[in-house]
Amino acid sequence: MYSIPHLDLPPLRGASGRVQLPGSKSISNRVLLLAGLASGTTRVHGLLASDDTRVMLDALRTLGARLQPTERALEISGLGGTLAVHEARLFLGNAGTAMRPLAAALAVLAATQGGRYELSGVPRMHERPIGDLVDALRPLGCTIEDLGVPGYPPLRVSGQPGGQLATAQPIRVRGDVSSQFLTALLMALPLVSADRDVVIEVQGELISKPYIEITLNLLARFGVHVVRDGWSRFTIPRGSAYASPGDVHVEGDASSASYFVALGAIAAGAGAPVHIDGVGGDSIQGDIRFVDAARQMGAAVKSGPNWIEVRRGRWPLDPISIDAVHIPDAAMTLAVMALYARGTSRISGIASWRVKETDRIAAMAAELRKVGASVVEGDDYIEVAPPTHWQPAAIETYDDHRMAMCLSLAAFGGQPLRILDPQCVGKTFPDYFEALFGLATADPAAVPVITIDGPTASGKGTLAAAVAKRLGYTLLDSGALYRATALAARRDDIPTDDAVRLAAVASMLELRFDGERVFLRGDDVTDELRLETTGALASQVSSVPAVREALHALQLSFRRAPGLVADGRDMGTVVFPDAPLKVFLTAGAAERAERRHRQLLDRGIDARIVDLRAEIEARDERDRTRPVAPLRPAEGAQLLDNSLLSIDESVDRVLGWWEQRRPFP
Repeated sequence: MYSIPHLDLPPLRGASGRVQLPGSKSISNRVLLLAGLASGTTRVHGLLASDDTRVMLDALRTLGARLQPTERALEISGLGGTLAVHEARLFLGNAGTAMRPLAAALAVLAATQGGRYELSGVPRMHERPIGDLVDALRPLGCTIEDLGVPGYPPLRVSGQPGGQLATAQPIRVRGDVSSQFLTALLMALPLVSADRDVVIEVQGELISKPYIEITLNLLARFGVHVVRDGWSRFTIPRGSAYASPGDVHVEGDASSASYFVALGAIAAGAGAPVHIDGVGGDSIQGDIRFVDAARQMGAAVKSGPNWIEVRRGRWPLDPISIDAVHIPDAAMTLAVMALYARGTSRISGIASWRVKETDRIAAMAAELRKVGASVVEGDDYIEVAPPTHWQPAAIETYDDHRMAMCLSLAAFGGQPLRILDPQCVGKTFPDYFEALFGLATADPAAVPVITIDGPTASGKGTLAAAVAKRLGYTLLDSGALYRATALAARRDDIPTDDAVRLAAVASMLELRFDGERVFLRGDDVTDELRLETTGALASQVSSVPAVREALHALQLSFRRAPGLVADGRDMGTVVFPDAPLKVFLTAGAAERAERRHRQLLDRGIDARIVDLRAEIEARDERDRTRPVAPLRPAEGAQLLDNSLLSIDESVDRVLGWWEQRRPFP
């Protein structure tokens, strides 16, 4: 996951390949709570790893459930409906799928078994309504205190052992604000249904009905079979109790699938579709109906058990007019697809957007306007007309994962896009951007490049790695390519003057980067590449024109979305002469010898500074005078003397130059 302030996307142009969806958030947190409340041990397969599931897992541990990760699943030994911990403070982040059901379950358990629990979250959670759920629970006899603004978290629920709940009469709850209130009651009330049927009546039109279908399906898996009378009356049979089904497999997230369905509709050619694994037409999730809406707009979609395949069909897309009350989360993706339609689209039935992680109607309208769209917003609808002129934009994400993911698709409009706070996708899909870049392609000339060149021991590798990390860009350590070539040649007993064989080694270099480790022909050679002897040999190998030509194509292949930071001695002069930012490091030989001496001492290698300086000066001379790509600043390069700068100061200097070249307001 990208843990950076912003992520810049170049203009994207095509997409193809295969993606594995993470587990459904809605299913994951429901299964976790049901397993925690049930008797027996449940093995949960395919669980979503995200911020929302993390807070639920933390809450279950705090409440006394036993959680044991195994190689293939998470084993949860449930509480069997009996409280093990009678006082706790639970922090639930911004997870409505944790806050609402846990508040209801703990309220009824505390009222009958005794206990005191405080539930809180991030500031935005304290702005998300819970009053309708509280209003349904208090008449039962649940003690619930507002610890902040009435009707909103944080809350305290409490009670005394032996308490009784008034379940003889129907429990009434509003259904027109959030379906999570009904879900919370459906999950909590089987805990107190031993003596009589418990009836829940919904007041008003129930929204997001497909999410209630998920709840009912999962309740049945855990042994509670709710009788439904339309969408207004639900009966939990007397004697209901949760029992583990043994194994539960979590489907891939259908809401997350919407981004890749849209990706295929926008950018996948006829012969190279986007293939989505983890959810299919047989899904129990309501958001799978997004596929029908995408087809209506022109997507060519096929599906089967646990998979969906999408290509571009009609283009531009057809505008859509849809009541999206049944797919409120996935409907956000339709608003972005509307950017690529031939007319104005209208998405209605989305009043629930107002009370989600942010006010999504207002947020979506503001961000779509930034890229050039014309937008009209209402209480429960949004109308989107595509841009006549696309604009570069910095997209605010409002700490809302779905804003970040669906708006990333605006990068296909021909202009660069900045996603602010990209790590907010960790709520449901931590690796979303990695998955996107694994499928999407960009014109290499449009992929931004920063080159960092300089003499040996100038710190260019350290600086390049730090800059790449701060930007979320790919890193090309070109020196590692030459050192690996030199190392492979030495292992094959190839002399440094045998240009033909050296070029052959370079052209077939079996090199793999895995984080900070480097593997040559399957062997970890990270430490060996850093040896002075390897560096000296690489200096000789790099002067061979045939070797440089053989490695040139490999170097160019690193230029891929979202961007590249390349360090070496000729990145700005030869390999990427069109890079928008070229940096040339300068530092005196004495200072570089001191740095190299400290590095060697840290590795337990003894060396004399005077010898190191002599080696550095000799290598500088070779690099400056070699006939092929001699070491020199590229035209227009920014000179950076880092002799007296810390690495952080150097990084800030480079990023300052970079920001001046970005097109975002």
